Amino acid sequence: MNTAPVKQKLGLALSGGATRGLAHVGVLQALEENGIRPDCLSGTSIGAFAAALYAFGVPIQEMHRIGQGMTPLRVSKLKLSRFALFSNEELGRLIESAIGKARIEDALIPLAIIATNIGTGDKVVLREGDVAQAVMASSALAGIYLPVRFGGKMLMDGGILEDVPVSPLRPMGAGVVVAVNLSAERKYRMPEDIIDVLFNAFDIVIDENTKRQVKDADLIIEPRLSDFKRMEVKQIDELIAEGRRAALEAIPQIREALERPADHAVSRRGGCP
Repeated sequence: MNTAPVKQKLGLALSGGATRGLAHVGVLQALEENGIRPDCLSGTSIGAFAAALYAFGVPIQEMHRIGQGMTPLRVSKLKLSRFALFSNEELGRLIESAIGKARIEDALIPLAIIATNIGTGDKVVLREGDVAQAVMASSALAGIYLPVRFGGKMLMDGGILEDVPVSPLRPMGAGVVVAVNLSAERKYRMPEDIIDVLFNAFDIVIDENTKRQVKDADLIIEPRLSDFKRMEVKQIDELIAEGRRAALEAIPQIREALERPADHAVSRRGGCP
């Protein structure tokens, strides 16, 4: 008996990138415009923020509005401690104001959020638990933001270990994995102060890891963001437009990959439907 071929499920990985992460809104907009919807999502840092909003059904225009208010001062609260200078609790409040008090496992689109266990050095893939806390943990840049206590662990910036979170998607059932790498064309600048030195050091390590990790993706979307500053939100429309442009360029390849019959269906609790 002949059976219809099983089409591929799409997994979309959204990388970190500070306020340049607003380009993710443009990527998601371009996919929607072309009738392409991810079957599962993963995110790191600002990518976790965007993935969480989208996974819980927040419309693109509302994501745009939220992004307009995401200045560094808005999401940072001075909280001097032996671990960091600031808290990113306000980021968690932004999440809750958009989707309410929600749990990762209840997302409309299956969702994974990457964080780092700073006490053990292990990568943590969060598939259950409080969404706002998970996004805060994934976005807690070392030395800048307080680590987040989550499930008895001390978690922080997922970008330390996997800035472009490709690895969770195939176990979630994705047959085609598309990675959005916001740092593909990053240019290092001569440091002017200690903050620049720290950020350059973080970026160099992250970029070397990313070069290896994205090889496991089927397609990579790489917006050209090297001229956008890390903490600048005045160019939100330009960031979104560049994300949209890069995604539109990749649409034919994405369609081609999705239309190839899957060798076999992957069935897994909490995976791509």
